[in-house]
Amino acid sequence: MAHHRFVPAGYHNVLGARDPVLRISDGDTVITTTIDAAGRDHEHVERAPRPNPMTGPFFVEGAEPGDALIVQIQRMTPTRDTGWTYSLLAPNVVDPEILPRLPERYRVEWAIDRAAQTVRLMEPPTAVADLVLPLTPMIGCFGVAPGLGQAISTATSGRHGGNMDFRGFAPGAIACFPVFESGALFFLGDGHACQGDGEIVGTGIETSFEVEFTVRLKKKANHGWPRGETTTDIFTVGNARPLDQALQHATTEMLNWLGNSFGLDPTSASHLLGQVVRYDIGNVFNPAYTVVCRVAKTWLRKPYSTLGWLG
Repeated sequence: MAHHRFVPAGYHNVLGARDPVLRISDGDTVITTTIDAAGRDHEHVERAPRPNPMTGPFFVEGAEPGDALIVQIQRMTPTRDTGWTYSLLAPNVVDPEILPRLPERYRVEWAIDRAAQTVRLMEPPTAVADLVLPLTPMIGCFGVAPGLGQAISTATSGRHGGNMDFRGFAPGAIACFPVFESGALFFLGDGHACQGDGEIVGTGIETSFEVEFTVRLKKKANHGWPRGETTTDIFTVGNARPLDQALQHATTEMLNWLGNSFGLDPTSASHLLGQVVRYDIGNVFNPAYTVVCRVAKTWLRKPYSTLGWLG
């Protein structure tokens, strides 16, 4: 269970079978850095083109198709004092008839106060001049190589993960990805200092980060879609368009998980999900939308612990 510190020399705008930048093992921890969604680093120098340049890939020894790569996000520390978003809601999240009446969309800057753990607009409109938000880091885009020789853009997402923009992928959370290629080939990037559900302005507060994560490997997991865990919940992720298809993927993955790991037959799982399930929208801006199906651990009668590494 080694600790690695990796300094990137290049980045990728796809998740695919690229040459690994570092070989790591089950249980290892990595500290590395990411650049922002527009390719700028901690000094505001452009290091790569958009969208969402990724650090990696990291080759995990022993990972094979059918396994699951489990990633615990230990820490995310912003490496600069500014981030950026856009000024207006994305066109696809409002009624089309109001679009001609909306102002022009432009990029805006946010101040990141790392000492106070807050973010605020640098030149706010008067109506939100006193808006100060908590610094709540999250990973917008991460995952593994998708297999079958594919190289999938960091602008979108799928079974392999990718640009899901789910605010639950925050420090302390665990993410679990199906493995499709030998070594899994794990990528990460697109860190946000803050973001609401759906990424409805087209970005979170985009900035650069130092990220610390730990990997674990589950053999012969045969998961279909990404899974995850926080201190309070387990969750599954579906990525697709239209939105109902993403919901179907996430719900099916949760149904399978409750059956395989918690002993609930489809009827029992349906009774539980029908009354306690919660759905979160990760992203409704990108080519594939993201829906998260979430169940509180308090409803799981079988004892559950992170030591089980996601069932």
